[in-house]
Amino acid sequence: MQLLVPMALMMVIAYVIMIRPQRRKQREHEERVKRVKAGDRIVTNGGIHGTISAVKDHTFMMKIADNVKLEIEKSNITRILSSEEVETADEDPSSGNKNRRKRN
Repeated sequence: MQLLVPMALMMVIAYVIMIRPQRRKQREHEERVKRVKAGDRIVTNGGIHGTISAVKDHTFMMKIADNVKLEIEKSNITRILSSEEVETADEDPSSGNKNRRKRN
């Protein structure tokens, strides 16, 4: 009986610290994926950036270049880019890079 109380307490602490936050993150991700619509910019698990061109039941059609589309699973979306991130990504990378090395 003396061993049962500390074990139960450890299980409750593990649930509060590890399992509950992970479930909350998973639910938030599922909600964000449900709200994705055509025209949204996303990043996949593999690091591919693209724009959603069509939404299907379990997949998305993602445009990554002119005349190049991929069909991806909804679960593979890592991030949905905000409008500020899209503007930053669309800027010319050579225009404001201060850390660029000068070649002699």
